Amino acid sequence: MMLPKRKILKTRGIPNYRNYMVKIVSKKTTSIDDQLQTIANKKIARTRRQRGYNWEDTLVKRFNATEGWKAFRLGSPSVALPDILAVSTNANTIFTIEAKSGTGTTLYVPYDQIIRCLKWINTFELYKTRKMILAFKFISKKRIGTGKYEHRQLREFYKTWDETNTITDCVCTYEGKTYALVNGKRQKLELENYQMPFKSKHLIL
Repeated sequence: MMLPKRKILKTRGIPNYRNYMVKIVSKKTTSIDDQLQTIANKKIARTRRQRGYNWEDTLVKRFNATEGWKAFRLGSPSVALPDILAVSTNANTIFTIEAKSGTGTTLYVPYDQIIRCLKWINTFELYKTRKMILAFKFISKKRIGTGKYEHRQLREFYKTWDETNTITDCVCTYEGKTYALVNGKRQKLELENYQMPFKSKHLIL
């Protein structure tokens, strides 16, 4: 007696279940990682904005505590305004100020922010002294990795922009040296230190 032949199921086109589940888990893991990275990036950006605001606020308070001076925060980076406008009628002086602070070993000023500051001081022709000031603050913790810091000396530098310079991106180092960035290449740019009308124990000349 002949036994009936067993039907053999064709597996062509049927996905391997284990590989299928691995792909799903991998996609979910990648998605979660992306979400966590996005959250982390937003937190970093928020911290940087807050750090910048605090530095600007500190400078405004220092000016306003100095006899004969008044200072104002003018707006966010999205607005074509300097960070700070400081004036002294008694000294017949006006400053536009770009304030930069951070945990790195360099602080960067884009060329367009220099342009907007120069436009503002050149608008107020009645003032005898008109200067654009770059105010750099290297805070007392140095970033050495993601979420990792080490202590260092807090340093402040105040540099005045010479209008005879070609307008470029500008960088200040923790040592107080400045240089230009042109098409990603480092070029010589020496900016003079400026003695502010207020005192700071963190000022490095």
